[in-house]
Amino acid sequence: MIISVPKESNLKKTDWEIDFYSRPILDENGKKRWELLITSTNDFKDKKTFKWEKICPASSVNSIWLKEALEEAINEANSQGWETPSVLRCWRSSMKTMIKRAADQVGIELISSKRTYTLLEWLIDRERNFYPQQKGYIGVNLAPPSDPIKNQAIPLPEEVRGDSWSFASLSINTLREADEWEIEFSNLIPIKESIKENISIPGIRLFSSNRSLALAAWLGGLEPVKLLIEGTQIILEAGQADRWLVTDVEEEAKKAIENNFSSSKLDADGLQFISVQKSSEQNSLDGFWMLRDIG
Repeated sequence: MIISVPKESNLKKTDWEIDFYSRPILDENGKKRWELLITSTNDFKDKKTFKWEKICPASSVNSIWLKEALEEAINEANSQGWETPSVLRCWRSSMKTMIKRAADQVGIELISSKRTYTLLEWLIDRERNFYPQQKGYIGVNLAPPSDPIKNQAIPLPEEVRGDSWSFASLSINTLREADEWEIEFSNLIPIKESIKENISIPGIRLFSSNRSLALAAWLGGLEPVKLLIEGTQIILEAGQADRWLVTDVEEEAKKAIENNFSSSKLDADGLQFISVQKSSEQNSLDGFWMLRDIG
């Protein structure tokens, strides 16, 4: 049962990220331990995070148990000053149906997306520092997620393809001020203080003189995750398993872009960005998304 919370409140608003799956630990019956992990999506500058975990008996892995657990998590979040989320992101495709059934029953929209950077960091930390210390640990990698067979990249629809593009970079100090920019559609993620000030973050700019705002709105709905180079193509991975062909690049340009992406992954926590604007002379942005290459 969910405790009713007044609509007008001072509760902090955030989306949630969820993982409900077996862990690399055997219980006393030789069954894999199932565990529910929930975390709030980290705000750009607010370091507060809601985290909640619950072990699930192997015999109770179903949407009924999960729905009751979600209600517990919501009540706990409310008691800690967090608003009930309206969106729940799930990156694991095999659990989508069960999680959606439970989420629907508590009135939360489920989005299938790997734009779950906070959750993936938590999973990686637990894999390295928590699970190995548990009795029954069997040592199986959990995170970051990877698809054994990647979907073929398809071109962006013509109506939102834009007029042109350019590779770009932003200093980390400039990026730290992104919440002060004039942007119509955006999604920003936290920047770790440990990243050195002389680091540049790579990204691409898309230009569309007539459809810039429509392109930005469409990209936001894609749940953009990360950019990568495959052959001589720039690919945007988005959602749970979507892959979009952004553009082709010349061989010489490809090497420079690959080096910048590799440096970012090594020195800047894998940060990237993609922006949308009418022209290179425009000061304001119609769209701006910070991305991360974790895996």
